Amino acid sequence: LPEWTLEWQNSTSKTPVHGNKQVPFSNLVFRRDPPWAQNGDVSRLTLVAHYDSKYEPEGFIGAIDSAAPCAMLMHVARSVEEALKAKWNKMQKDGAMDDGLEETQGLQIIFLDGEEAFKHWTEEDSLYGARSLAADWESQFHGSLATYRTPLDSISLFVLLDLLGSADPHIPSYFLTTHWAYRAMASLEERMRQLGVLETKPKVPFMPEGDKSANRFTRSFIDDDHRPFMERGVDILHLIPTPFPDVWHEMTDDGEHLDLPTVRDWARITTAFVVDWMGIQDFMPKLEGTKAKRNGAAVTTTSSKRTEL
Repeated sequence: LPEWTLEWQNSTSKTPVHGNKQVPFSNLVFRRDPPWAQNGDVSRLTLVAHYDSKYEPEGFIGAIDSAAPCAMLMHVARSVEEALKAKWNKMQKDGAMDDGLEETQGLQIIFLDGEEAFKHWTEEDSLYGARSLAADWESQFHGSLATYRTPLDSISLFVLLDLLGSADPHIPSYFLTTHWAYRAMASLEERMRQLGVLETKPKVPFMPEGDKSANRFTRSFIDDDHRPFMERGVDILHLIPTPFPDVWHEMTDDGEHLDLPTVRDWARITTAFVVDWMGIQDFMPKLEGTKAKRNGAAVTTTSSKRTEL
């Protein structure tokens, strides 16, 4: 994917098991912006997973935690690249580059380091990469004429994938402020099941809380890589199952214990969400094996058309 920009964000930190040694952490950021857009004028849908694994026991792999989510995001990038290119080429040809904020949307994928605790999960012994990146982006400023003040302000939605890849996941809607995004993805899942696009046939959808009422939301949440960003005002869509899969933090969290149809379906659902958000439905290959019109599966999720409960 040569059109994507690649950026490393590096930091060091002490940990409970390394004494006074400064341990390095490296976050990997991929971006795909409209070719005419200036950095500070692009609002980016941001997809996130952590790529580190547990420090111990030795040999721990972490397939759901989070090799599979990383693979899903790489699949998304490859799946939408040609459609993004085709849309932006058409816009340049038609002279439609300045149609408003919706058309300055870019896509950003972040692989975070240092999510796992080295000893016991605390605010200090966890989220090393996420804490560093959020603080770094908060202190970086775009030019005075830029649309967005900092890289944090440029994040239109922070979608965090974690512990995905086991069968029959139950993903709650954690935040009232982004329930509109959860509901959009849940609607996509429902529509894709109706079209026969998904392989799995769970008794309950992966995302069953699309109709969750406002009075059912609480202030509790699962601590994860989104916290440093959420504390700085970034909108979060957290895709993590409750309860956690049985293989969580077990040596059995390996490739043999992944449910591959579930993995593939998450890749499809996430890709469909990105396709809708970026407005590239008409530039994607047509769905095969269904009688429905392609646009019938679309659910509007762009930030300029948000609707709350």
